[in-house]
Amino acid sequence: MSDNLSVLGKARADYKPKLPVSLRKGALKAIINSGKATQSVRDQGKIKKLFPNTYGAPVLTFEGAEEKICAGRPLNVGVVLSGGQAPGGHNVIAGIYDGIKAVIGTSKLYGFLGGPSGLVEGKYIEIDYMLMAKYRNTGGFDIIQSGRTKLESTEQFDKCIKVAKKMDLDAIVIIGGDDSNTNAAVLAEYFTAKKVRCAVIGCPKTIDGDLKNEYIETSFGFDTAVKTYSELIGNIARDANSAQKYWHFIKLMGRSASHIGLEAALQTHPNVCIISEEVKKQNLTLAQVVSSIAKVVIARSKAGKNFGVALIPEGLVEFIPEFGVLISELNETLAHHGEKIKSLGDAASMTKAASKHISPASATLLKSLPLDIQLQLMLDRDPHGNVQVSLIETEKLLIEMVGKELKKQSFKGKFSTQNHFFGYEGRCAAPSNFDADYCYSLGYAASVLVLHEKTGYMASIRNLTAGFENWIAGGVPTTMMMNMERRHGKDKPVIQKALVDLKGKPFKYFAKHRNNWAKGEEYLYPGPIQYFGPTEVCDATNYTLMLEHDAL
Repeated sequence: MSDNLSVLGKARADYKPKLPVSLRKGALKAIINSGKATQSVRDQGKIKKLFPNTYGAPVLTFEGAEEKICAGRPLNVGVVLSGGQAPGGHNVIAGIYDGIKAVIGTSKLYGFLGGPSGLVEGKYIEIDYMLMAKYRNTGGFDIIQSGRTKLESTEQFDKCIKVAKKMDLDAIVIIGGDDSNTNAAVLAEYFTAKKVRCAVIGCPKTIDGDLKNEYIETSFGFDTAVKTYSELIGNIARDANSAQKYWHFIKLMGRSASHIGLEAALQTHPNVCIISEEVKKQNLTLAQVVSSIAKVVIARSKAGKNFGVALIPEGLVEFIPEFGVLISELNETLAHHGEKIKSLGDAASMTKAASKHISPASATLLKSLPLDIQLQLMLDRDPHGNVQVSLIETEKLLIEMVGKELKKQSFKGKFSTQNHFFGYEGRCAAPSNFDADYCYSLGYAASVLVLHEKTGYMASIRNLTAGFENWIAGGVPTTMMMNMERRHGKDKPVIQKALVDLKGKPFKYFAKHRNNWAKGEEYLYPGPIQYFGPTEVCDATNYTLMLEHDAL
């Protein structure tokens, strides 16, 4: 087995990621074109007031020049991996490394250990040629590890300044999702206000796919993670069709959006796939969601099919309107009374205490849930004040409630179930060729932003379905993606999450075909990610991007 792994490892080490034309001749030969001044997606006045030094910056695009357009000088750059892992992070670092080394060979890249806390505490290693060579085109974040420390206090910012000055850093690149890149934007604003000569730049990472817009067409890691999950879903679908005795309820990562579930459905054709955004738009109750699943179970049973596959988005409960209100009220309650409530220990006592601070309707809903779900809803919040929905066993809740609904309808068929949660299985997978190329390009683009001291920007690679030779590299100001949201009982500036567009082509394609998928066994079995073979197999991107760009 180790021999096989070493063969794969060698092949991945030998893989040469592709770059957009504008970056192929190095950071020194990248011409920056500036667009018009930008504004935030919402709450323009409030965001501008909070970011007076970095708000309104233009979108940047790069073009390649024949001659050097600026003088090369040694660059000192620090890099941070922040938040949950996503395939391709090592290639972002490789892109930064190669980009600054192409400026001048004595440039240095430092990796802060354990996420943002490593930056605050000044814990780092130098990433040299030999270390970088071990991690090119590999999954995981283990080169320097990640962490979820939130950068939000003046004390933290001042420690970051101290570290940046001591290390003589030209830039800090923070690789993370929407919350992590919000942190990067806040830090960039603080550094600028304090006249610190150190740019802060972000790179868009999250397998959830909810960090996307016109300029960030997809977040890195999404492509690989969904292909990994789809392989597993395909395997389970084939097993279900072979044994024909189980309904498999599969919860998929995606706390704030259903992009993973939608893409996995496009890749595998399950019998049921719940899209949280549709549930919210239709104002469905939990009972109605349960009823919709039960109808498919009954219809298939009547056709002699007591089996199936159902995909459940991780964040579903937050999108069911009555649940969303409950969670919002619990977030506010726990922000002010959390210690007292959690000290009570058991679910029943905690629910009774929390019910005094929430609306009667929410209290009724909370008390109607199984005790273990009540307890899961009141667990500690994550560092950003969000309920940890990955710890809420939504798939088990739906299995239990669908079972009760079937009994209520005097169901005569069989409803034997298996539950699964696919999360960690995809976060550190070896990156697909698409993610390997995309991430390397993002890192290289970040090196151009570093060279030109463009703080408060996020690296951007666009036109992703047109072939890498037509990819457009550049930078997008992070403030233009922001709005105000309620966190920990206070209004905070954050990057607006991108939800599944119910008018978009990927969802419309899914909606057109799901009834047929519900009735039959049109399962697709994508198999493992392919590295070797025809270009249309090993270099293909995902259905979501292809449908969005009319490339399918």
